[in-house]
Amino acid sequence: MTTAPTVATPTSASIVKTGKVRYTILAMIFAVTVINYADRATISIAGDAIQSEFGISSIALGYVFSAFGWSYLIGQIPGGWLLDRYGSKKVYGYAVLTWSTFTFLQGFLGNFSMGTAIGLLFFLRFMVGLTEAPAFPGNARVVAAWFPAEERGFASSVFNSAQYFSTIVFAPLMGWLVTALGWEHVFTVIGGIGILFALIWTKVVYSPKQHPRLSEEELAYIEDGGALVDMDQPDAAPQAGGGDQLRYMTLLLSNRMLLGVFFGQFFITTITWFFLTWFPVYLVQERGMSILKAGFIAVLPAICAFVGGLGGGVVSDFLLRRGVSLTAARKIPIIVGLLLASSIILCNYVDASWVVVALMSLSFFGKGFGALGWAVMSDAVPKEISGLGGGVFNTFGAVAAITTPIIIGYLVDSTGSYDWALVFVGGCALASVVSYVFVVGPVKRLHLAEMEAEAGLRPTG
Repeated sequence: MTTAPTVATPTSASIVKTGKVRYTILAMIFAVTVINYADRATISIAGDAIQSEFGISSIALGYVFSAFGWSYLIGQIPGGWLLDRYGSKKVYGYAVLTWSTFTFLQGFLGNFSMGTAIGLLFFLRFMVGLTEAPAFPGNARVVAAWFPAEERGFASSVFNSAQYFSTIVFAPLMGWLVTALGWEHVFTVIGGIGILFALIWTKVVYSPKQHPRLSEEELAYIEDGGALVDMDQPDAAPQAGGGDQLRYMTLLLSNRMLLGVFFGQFFITTITWFFLTWFPVYLVQERGMSILKAGFIAVLPAICAFVGGLGGGVVSDFLLRRGVSLTAARKIPIIVGLLLASSIILCNYVDASWVVVALMSLSFFGKGFGALGWAVMSDAVPKEISGLGGGVFNTFGAVAAITTPIIIGYLVDSTGSYDWALVFVGGCALASVVSYVFVVGPVKRLHLAEMEAEAGLRPTG
């Protein structure tokens, strides 16, 4: 087996005046991810009002919450293939426009009867999930193309932390919209913002070798540091048919390191989806808060998660620059963060609301600090199938997006409380630690030809 090429590690001297176009691109994927998660969270803020207006059970609401996850799961592999085939700029731009349109349309469901409205709500949430499928694989591709290895942890943590910043910005706004104007306007306002941003995306985002303002110095800097700058060039992706895609997925799923990362993403995403769906409802139903207050209270854990998310990336890249191995630099924040995330279980043993909020904030800080799975994917997956790899990775997360709302709905409905729901979420945090400690092993860049050779397969073409 051939030895993987060594990635040149940029020094402080090599960074002088290379340009900052890559940070403009990072700002764009941060902003679009903020909108992405605002669209996902609309249903959680409006959930209690929808449940009251249409008189549906917690189980039925759980299924509505899960609609996004079913299609998000279905769309991951095709979304990853589309990214590899047509590039991040085009596919991502169309995705933003379509998911925002489907969000906007949810604001008109109050004009229908209960049965029709709930059916249409499930369908529109399903379509939001389907069209959002390329988003995070697209983010990972953009980071891998634009950032050298020693900046990749921070860049990945920035777009991953956008989900928490979205709650900080939009949860109070959406809570106010529900209270002042009605739940329908949560969807029309947030969807309208996304439609406008889709137009901005097409004017600002390019691949490195096609960007009109990227200097030769910055291009050389990121390329020498390990950025996959030719990822979206016409000949970069293998022109594979369905059989080849299945073969590539088999290679990804048979790799122990990636399989551990995939399962870790499932467990981490369980925590995310508790906060995205049931957390505001928990504050209203279990802790007796108003919808408006719950919208504002939900900001506090999100702020902590945002700080933790950025902190995890900064710590990881700092360790890498100090000579710590890539494996340790990525795993240390993940393990420490997810151990902190398991503290959510302690909420079952306290009564004071402020203590509950503090524990939720600590738990979500830990989840943010440890959410470096996308950085690991940018470090490890073969560049030729990076979109597909991200799609498989996100498929595991999408399964959690389906199972988490439904499991919690059944636990709440059958027990009349959220105690076992919080045990379930905390247990998933600990399971993710187990996956990274005992399954993942060394983190390293994989090469498609070497993976095929090791599997006894002959590369096509």
